[in-house]
Amino acid sequence: MPILEGLDGVNKMSKSLGNYIGINEPPTEIYGKAMSIPDELMIRYYELVTDMPIDELEDIKKGYLEGTLHPRNLKMRLAHTLVRLYHDRDSADAAQAEFVKVFQQRDLPTDIPEVTVSAVEEAVWLPKLLVQCGLATSNSEAKRAIQAGAVKINGEKFTDADAQITVNDNMIIQNGKRKFAKIVFPV
Repeated sequence: MPILEGLDGVNKMSKSLGNYIGINEPPTEIYGKAMSIPDELMIRYYELVTDMPIDELEDIKKGYLEGTLHPRNLKMRLAHTLVRLYHDRDSADAAQAEFVKVFQQRDLPTDIPEVTVSAVEEAVWLPKLLVQCGLATSNSEAKRAIQAGAVKINGEKFTDADAQITVNDNMIIQNGKRKFAKIVFPV
């Protein structure tokens, strides 16, 4: 039995290496992770992870190698197939629609995790706010993300790691392409 490379395209797929697609993960996670597979591994994933008929696999391989099938479209089909295998068609359709909404249309995700914070009278240091919201594991990580231009608040990019932010109810904070939080004040 061949060993399947993980999402990094180098090491074997492994939970401990963090380069895996878990079969019990939510549909949007499976879909998103499948879309991050390196192009050169797509065919291998089709062969080892799907139950696609051999003639269909050959058509996909031929189209990919000849350049008549776009890698993004092939990945979307692979991602849809993987979600459908471990969930159902409706979940796969919804995960694909969510992926298109967030990554192609650059819109906000449908389900943004809410973080309850006490109403704050004064401004908060932005790295600390990212850590409080679970969007960074440390102030250092948060500062690096801010300086790299990965942090947005209500769609506005922040690059000053020393910024002081006035926290508002329903404020949307984003770190990178996949991490979001919505600030909610307690009622």
